[in-house]
Amino acid sequence: MKPVNEWFQDVGRSLGLLWRRSLQLRVIVSTLTLSLIVITVLGVVLTSQITDRLLDAKINAGVEEMDRVRNTVETQLAGVHDITSQQQRLIDARDSLSNRRDSSRTGGAAGSFDSALSMIGGTPQQVITAGSIEQVPDALRRFVQRNQVSYQFATVSDPDGYHGRALIIGSPSAEVPTLEIYLIFPLGNEERSLALMRGTMLVGGVVLLILLAAITALVTRQVVLPIRSAARIAGRFADGRLKERMLVRGDDDIARLAKAFNEMAESLSNQINQLEEFGNLQRRFTSDVSHELRTPLTTVRMAADLIHGSSDDLDPALARSAELLVTELDRFEGLLNDLLEISRHDAGVAELQVESLDVRMCVRAAISTVRHLARDAGIEVVIDLPEEPVVAEVDPRRVERVLRNLLANAIDHSEGKPVLIRMRGDTEANALAVVVRDQGVGLRPGEEKLVFSRFWRSDPSRMRRSGGTGLGLSISVEDANLHDGKLEAWGRPGVGASFRLTLPLIRGQKLGKSPLPLEPGMRRAPRRPHSESERAGGERVELGPPVTETEPWAPLPAAPAEPDTGSADRESPAPEAPATGSPDAGPDSGPSAQDPDAEPGAAAHSEPSGPAGGPVSTDRGDQKS
Repeated sequence: MKPVNEWFQDVGRSLGLLWRRSLQLRVIVSTLTLSLIVITVLGVVLTSQITDRLLDAKINAGVEEMDRVRNTVETQLAGVHDITSQQQRLIDARDSLSNRRDSSRTGGAAGSFDSALSMIGGTPQQVITAGSIEQVPDALRRFVQRNQVSYQFATVSDPDGYHGRALIIGSPSAEVPTLEIYLIFPLGNEERSLALMRGTMLVGGVVLLILLAAITALVTRQVVLPIRSAARIAGRFADGRLKERMLVRGDDDIARLAKAFNEMAESLSNQINQLEEFGNLQRRFTSDVSHELRTPLTTVRMAADLIHGSSDDLDPALARSAELLVTELDRFEGLLNDLLEISRHDAGVAELQVESLDVRMCVRAAISTVRHLARDAGIEVVIDLPEEPVVAEVDPRRVERVLRNLLANAIDHSEGKPVLIRMRGDTEANALAVVVRDQGVGLRPGEEKLVFSRFWRSDPSRMRRSGGTGLGLSISVEDANLHDGKLEAWGRPGVGASFRLTLPLIRGQKLGKSPLPLEPGMRRAPRRPHSESERAGGERVELGPPVTETEPWAPLPAAPAEPDTGSADRESPAPEAPATGSPDAGPDSGPSAQDPDAEPGAAAHSEPSGPAGGPVSTDRGDQKS
């Protein structure tokens, strides 16, 4: 039965789709349904009325016939008391009434009928009958025996071969007290008349429904065709074919609709053309201005670098001014680069320089670029990268820029708390994901979409440590789209924000589910040992930085994994700021961090600020805590 059920399900889905998509079909079916209900109700009422009229006429004619028959039978039985004579007279009376082979004698307004007689006579008294008295129902006989003229509809069978419904009328006799007279009127003619009437009404109803369906289809077609034409032209208009217009015929409502549609299309076309021209002019202006500013900016930079290089020979105030000049020139140059990049995206000329490489290199390059920001802010960067290479076809420059923007944004809004960057790859889903999370101010509901808008800031009064231009996340979204990937954001006020970059490992293939969740799990932070004996009594415990009661990037606790005895992989400290402390020297040797939900086989890295102010970059293997 499974193939049959699947076939019925497919047919049901096809019919449901056709029902939802076809206005004409819905109108026709609705009209036919309502018409069928009306015709059925009308047919039932007419059939009931006609049946009642036929039966009432039959009953009235039968009662009149009963009066004549009663007089005839009473005349035949008058003055006869012998049982043999009464039996013979009763038979003769029935024969004179019910010779059905002679229709001229039994015909009349009531039609043909049969009779049945019964009486009690003789000495001693006994029941004398003539005719098919057994066809008479007992209930009817009881009424007649109570001196009541009564009738009843019943199913009868007679020797002539008739079997069906019949009207049976019974009457007592005033002259012969024990005499019962019954007339049986077959309803064959009436049933044939009713059958003919029902057949005629059924055929008429079917013909009427077919005509109504044809009329409804014709009427709805005149309305649906212009609507379909408007939908088709609107679809072409949405595809960019702005010259499409509806055909106007006549002056009716459809024609006025077509005129209004054409006027709307013309107005939209003009506005779209104006917006395109304005957008092209704006992009051209941005690109031209950015290019034109590069020459004087280069000259000013050379002069500023020359002055800044001789700052030791200048007055302290002039030296500070030269330093500020160089800093602002760096910001100005970054703004020009962002404007040029966003103009390329707007013009659709941005291209990818795809290479097949280990994306961990891009992550490390981005971290090294923002290391000075984390050091100046005293913020620890927790790094969680897979131990195995994650090879993907990407543009390293653009991926590094996206991660750099996400890290700088997280450092700006982390409120001094640690920042996590995590990466995972999934070959089955053809996806790699990089998540950057912070525990700072977070995002209010609805801001996860606005955060990618150009020049948008959740708090305009907030100071930017990275000196951003407000275009970084907008460019990052465009770079992710160029890779056929996506960049998403999540945040909660007071908890922090999370940004996830998902890219395909192999370009041209479908991007599957992201290997990392966007919204972090929640669990209580690990307890710190307080006493010296507690620190030294058990296994060595790596403590993270001071965090809130819940760690936004920590998932729910999982089953304990087998301890990994492999050696820890370490990076040397950054050359520009060597560290004086080591994170492995013990719990009190300086701030350190361990990612609470690092997976087995993955390395967790941290970049805290060392005791001497320089960043410490450490790769840790799996550790048991």
